[in-house]
Amino acid sequence: MTAVATVPTPSAHELRLLRTPEQAATVLHPERRRILETLGGSPDSAAGLARQLGVPRQRLNYHLRELEKEGLVEAVLERRRGNCTERIVRAVARTYVISPEVLGALGAGDDPELARDRFSASYLIAASARTIRDLAALGPRAEVAGKRVATLTLETEVRFKDAADRAAFADELATALGRLTAKYHDADAPAGRTFRFIVGGHPAHTEVDA
Repeated sequence: MTAVATVPTPSAHELRLLRTPEQAATVLHPERRRILETLGGSPDSAAGLARQLGVPRQRLNYHLRELEKEGLVEAVLERRRGNCTERIVRAVARTYVISPEVLGALGAGDDPELARDRFSASYLIAASARTIRDLAALGPRAEVAGKRVATLTLETEVRFKDAADRAAFADELATALGRLTAKYHDADAPAGRTFRFIVGGHPAHTEVDA
């Protein structure tokens, strides 16, 4: 067995945003999802995947071609086995998220202004969906430029004694955010760039809740 070609590719991403209906449909296909889950552990060949999944080689090859066509699987190595060349492939990511833009007009619900109650779950969901949509658009541009998207994520958990404390916390948080915005926002900065910050909260989901 001799390795004949290696494809220089970066390591698999932790997360891949699916931006087209075709990509989403490919991941939602049961057999293709099983292939991605299997390749998430380690790269393998079509023959190896067929053995692991108990799928005929011809059918496995068909699904692999569809995954490669949508950019969800990539070749990392080609090696000679007898008179045949065996391709080793891997999944491009370990987890996947479907962007709201996949739904077209139906995905327009990612506009928080459509949910007027800022204390509703719908508003928080819409704001979160808009964040996913924006990052889905910014990510490819950053990769082309050889840069990283400048992001910041702060996350914590707070156990409130009662509803009054929760309301007081929300008031203080809103005041602090307003103060920081007034201090750092410069609408006239010629080289400035606008960032969007979302501060949201929801009850923590636990195994007890499931």
